[in-house]
Amino acid sequence: MQSIIKLIFFNHKHCRILIMNIKIKNCLPLVGLVILVALILQGSTNSLDGKVDGIAPGDNQRSIAPYFVPATSKKLTPDADGFIQRWLLLEPISKPNRSNTVFTDTYLREAFSKEYFKNQFSVLPKDGDKVTVTVPKPPAVTDFRMRPGQAEPAEPEMETVELKWHALESTNFNVKLFRFATGLQKQEYGVLFLAVTVVNCPEEIKDVRMAVGSNSASMWWLNGEEAILMSGDRRMVMDDCVSPRLTLKKGKNIVRGAVINGPGMSDFCVRFIDENGQPVKNITITCE
Repeated sequence: MQSIIKLIFFNHKHCRILIMNIKIKNCLPLVGLVILVALILQGSTNSLDGKVDGIAPGDNQRSIAPYFVPATSKKLTPDADGFIQRWLLLEPISKPNRSNTVFTDTYLREAFSKEYFKNQFSVLPKDGDKVTVTVPKPPAVTDFRMRPGQAEPAEPEMETVELKWHALESTNFNVKLFRFATGLQKQEYGVLFLAVTVVNCPEEIKDVRMAVGSNSASMWWLNGEEAILMSGDRRMVMDDCVSPRLTLKKGKNIVRGAVINGPGMSDFCVRFIDENGQPVKNITITCE
């Protein structure tokens, strides 16, 4: 059959292929290959126009150096897109979850309301501060994921451990908690991360919204009031969830976050946006 393909066109941000006037009996294998490549490229990205988390080169590094630098006392503004990069991060709290499917609103509110140490929900820690927590011993990594038909593990053995706060500045728009944990030789799966930062405003700013992306589930507070609850098994995407209208008061505003994950990477990104969706940048970020 001498039918002729007049036009085959695939449009992808990274792939544009044009095939014209090729006899079908000669191009069927090529057409199949083109379709396969286009599908792979389309499925390989979550959002090419927005910021998403990716796996960086040197994925086996056990250091925080490529991803964080120590926070300084110098005033820091958000990055060009408004993302907050200076945070106080607590070393991960063991919270074994073999699947992220359990992260419902009810489960998260219970998990995030648990007090692991005194003044957990009000303290403004300093770099190097330590807390003592009693948590389940982490399971072996090889036994971490649930397999079909596998029974839930027995009641976990508990242990008391000391965790330290670290004042850090992310070198990326997102805060890579998985790299934070692995770089410090800490547990990276089945964990709960706590994050705190201070947003300083020269004047009151009304009708802003907190915009967050996280991997996996998370909860965020502004000055002690809940702003966002992000349930479910998520990949980190910028502005994945946006809060109702908030007011940044003149002076200090304390932002707190809790991020939980089972088997998988962990990170987050936070910024404030105005009524037009533009980043709020006339603020400074400190750890005190």
